[in-house]
Amino acid sequence: MLSHRSRRLVAVPVAVLVSLCALLGAVRLVVPATAGTDEEPPGVRRQLTFLREALDDGAGDEAQGMFPEGYFFLHALYGLSWVEIGMREPVAERSTSLREARWALGRLDSPAGRAPFSPDLTPPYGVFHRGWSNWLRGGVLSLQPAGHRDPAEVRRFSRDSAALGAAFDASRSPYLQAYPGQAWPVDSTVAVASLRLHDTLLPDRFTETVQRWLRDVRTRLDPRTGLLPHRTDPDTGDPIEVARGTSQSVIQRFLIDIDPVFAGEQYLRFRDRYVVSPLGLGPAVREYPDGMDGPADVDSGPLPLGVSLSASVVTLGAAQVHGDAPLATALAGVSELAGLPVDTPRTKRYAFGLIPVGDAFLAWSKTARPWVTKTPTAPPAQTSAWWRVPLLTLLAVLGTAPWLPALIRHHRRRRTRRREPAAPATAGSGR
Repeated sequence: MLSHRSRRLVAVPVAVLVSLCALLGAVRLVVPATAGTDEEPPGVRRQLTFLREALDDGAGDEAQGMFPEGYFFLHALYGLSWVEIGMREPVAERSTSLREARWALGRLDSPAGRAPFSPDLTPPYGVFHRGWSNWLRGGVLSLQPAGHRDPAEVRRFSRDSAALGAAFDASRSPYLQAYPGQAWPVDSTVAVASLRLHDTLLPDRFTETVQRWLRDVRTRLDPRTGLLPHRTDPDTGDPIEVARGTSQSVIQRFLIDIDPVFAGEQYLRFRDRYVVSPLGLGPAVREYPDGMDGPADVDSGPLPLGVSLSASVVTLGAAQVHGDAPLATALAGVSELAGLPVDTPRTKRYAFGLIPVGDAFLAWSKTARPWVTKTPTAPPAQTSAWWRVPLLTLLAVLGTAPWLPALIRHHRRRRTRRREPAAPATAGSGR
């Protein structure tokens, strides 16, 4: 059994460590983790350095083992984050961003990138693969001056956009299939945004397709929430699953580049029904609308108190593209606290780098900006300016708690000494 002195020797370093961790958490909450849509967010380049090293070491194959689009998503988000970085740079300094975005795009077109998808769908490999690839391809073109774009890349973007447009024009449903017999509105939202991007970069071609898509979407909203549903009938587009946070967070990121007015209405509905503050400890995003619970899955991850960590991370980007700076700032601050980032001079990784796809989603969210709609109207603020106070209070309690036993013992010793009678005067004391 440890002696009193040994226990003190152990307790003091532990108390110091806990207090330092609490102080570090407080600093992460206070120091800005985003920079809006104009400047480069702090630490994102180091995140991308970590992600490239992870991808070179096989992180894409590992992500594929976690969920069906793991390889594709990890490379797509890596490339899109570099596009976002490049959009913040002068044209003459975009060579690294352009190189890395092209590298990622090449991986999406590889056999490994196409492996989970069916070539028999319309368009081939389905709307998920074609939509995200087309968005990244358009991003690569966006980094190049209009008169100096690679002709082969322009032709491929135009051809793939035409295939998507034709598929939407021929479909009874506004939501194309991502897998045989399965349709998720979020995937078609990304694809239609890529058609809007086409008409921004190249001659207008898909205005009627986009307008018809919007009309059809408005007639097939989820009746419970008034939002685009999570999953629909593959033939009719009728809702078969309530709107969910994981898909809504992505939809809200892209919808603003399709129709800013409709997107603004949808964003407010989403924010009112899904953004919560569990236990009063900062904003987070529910997987199911407030008042409804449901099962977790591979997309949502675990749902403590109904909250999806993945949806919360992606909503950071959605809030940023909508100009909702208070919510974006708060979600970024919570991610810096809860994500346990590890910084080195070269890299930055979250959750000790154990789940690189989580780093990819966070980098993509922190760099979010509209690509088509340049000046969105900011929604009324909903997030309190005092959102940090409960978290800082909790950190203060955690930081001081290890010292309480020593403070109590010290207080008791002082009280005991005060109660002890004074020693009697001795002879020769001067009296």
